[in-house]
Amino acid sequence: MRRVLALSVVAAVLLLAVGAGGGAAVETAPASTGSAAIHAGAPTSATPAECDAGDGPELVGCWNGTHYEDAVAFDQADGLTQAELAALTDLTMAQVEHIRQRPFRRDVPVETVARSDFMNDSADGGFGGSDPEFQRWNDQVWKALFVVGEAENTSDAIGGVYGSAVSGFYSPAQDRIVLVIPADEDPQIAPSTLAHELIHAMQDQYHDLSRPRYAGETQDGDLAINGIVEGEAVHVEERYAARCADNWTCPDPPESGGGGGSGADYNFGILQTILQPYGDGALYVRELVAADGWRAVNETMNDPPGSTAEVIHRDPDYETRDIEFEDTATGGWETYPDQGVEGADTAGEASMFVMFWYQSYEYGYSIFDPSASVRENVQVHTQTDERLETRFTYNYEHPATAGWADDELYPYRNGDRDGYVWATEWQTTADATEFREAYLRMLTAHGGDEFTAGEVYEIPDGDFRGAYAVERTGTRVTITHAPAPDGVRDLRPNADLAVPTTSDGDEAADTDGDEADGTDTDDPDIDSGDDGGDDAGPDAGTGDGTPGFGVTAALVALLAVVALGARRVRP
Repeated sequence: MRRVLALSVVAAVLLLAVGAGGGAAVETAPASTGSAAIHAGAPTSATPAECDAGDGPELVGCWNGTHYEDAVAFDQADGLTQAELAALTDLTMAQVEHIRQRPFRRDVPVETVARSDFMNDSADGGFGGSDPEFQRWNDQVWKALFVVGEAENTSDAIGGVYGSAVSGFYSPAQDRIVLVIPADEDPQIAPSTLAHELIHAMQDQYHDLSRPRYAGETQDGDLAINGIVEGEAVHVEERYAARCADNWTCPDPPESGGGGGSGADYNFGILQTILQPYGDGALYVRELVAADGWRAVNETMNDPPGSTAEVIHRDPDYETRDIEFEDTATGGWETYPDQGVEGADTAGEASMFVMFWYQSYEYGYSIFDPSASVRENVQVHTQTDERLETRFTYNYEHPATAGWADDELYPYRNGDRDGYVWATEWQTTADATEFREAYLRMLTAHGGDEFTAGEVYEIPDGDFRGAYAVERTGTRVTITHAPAPDGVRDLRPNADLAVPTTSDGDEAADTDGDEADGTDTDDPDIDSGDDGGDDAGPDAGTGDGTPGFGVTAALVALLAVVALGARRVRP
């Protein structure tokens, strides 16, 4: 049983396109970046004269007689017939082959489904897992991240993100793409969404996405793997959009943005966590391709990233540090040994960043920088020098979380009481101090009182009410939560809550606990911008869904354009 962003339907690739006016804007990329650089040994795409109706996997850039430079003889203003959808699929497969410099091995069926039917099927499947023990365990993971509150159910919150916003998915289990369209409308699709999902079909044909290596054991592991799986799909989608804007004739996207829900009440903390692999992953893949062509991507698919920190910092050699955690709980508190990794989840750098950012977005607290306005704290997430051709990217890097080395989050239960112990490890004592201070700002913002060193802190009411202890010893910061102080002391009977008075080397020492409470009176609404071993070679492999997100009015105020996703489902 897995934790985290699990769905119990098919594995899903999410593709959210949000823009002012309801559609994703596409910038024309310079001609030099319109497609990936051709590296030595890459296959050459077929010429139109070489493209015959019987050709499929034998040629690159040609599928079922359709050449990548062809154009369909119809538009989709009045909807697509099955024959037209098949023709568009053949053309897009040829175009994806040309960009990716690799042939498909077999046809990929593409179907459409009404959103109402998709949401009903999704609800029946149980977003986030259906096992009660898993649900209770996973609730504590998201509550520890200050994203899902006491009165909110994590499964329902994840389902709200996926069910209302998915615009398409690829299912490795069924070898098919399903595109979600609005009910009672003629079928129209976003061509870039189709290109995105076709890359997942190609990945499955070469690498088999159902293999254990593509399902992380922890939240951070799953998001990290998504960094290469979704990053490649977004990178190819970007090249596709650039070519369509430059010299290909491609169908116009539907005005509705391709079937995404509108006005959905998302949990934006979950949403922004899901987003991370799409922006950072695409930049990660872009650098791989620039350095060593598609071979580097193939090799990384065979050995996916191990942490979101690796993808955020685009450092395949990013060093982590194992945590040795000793369960010392007394008084009847027990972990969940059958959930996660021996009872623990790993949140990781991306989720920790979202934790702090979400307090500004949702609650109006300045956490990253208490001297700045709420608006400025929210904009930390949206202001980045790194750009993609077709969308803005989100930033997931901040000193409060950038020194992440590892973490283990252990949910506990004691009768009807819930709690957790969260051990986090940092690269330096300065990094640990930075994280601790930001965390204390978050606590005191919700609790309303100053933090006193050496004592258990209590939040009397609200979404994250209860008692908290925060310890720092060198590069380790440990957080303990229970409904009341006695529970905290039972969970960590030997906790040393005193603040270290000296630092290691020349790194900054902790403060004396007089952190600002992080409150701010500005309006928080924003109106500005173990499997069977390695494959025998980088292209080896064989051949459960991957969805896409549609337009949401709330995100339009956050960014002008964005694309996102999340994949895979496991009960």
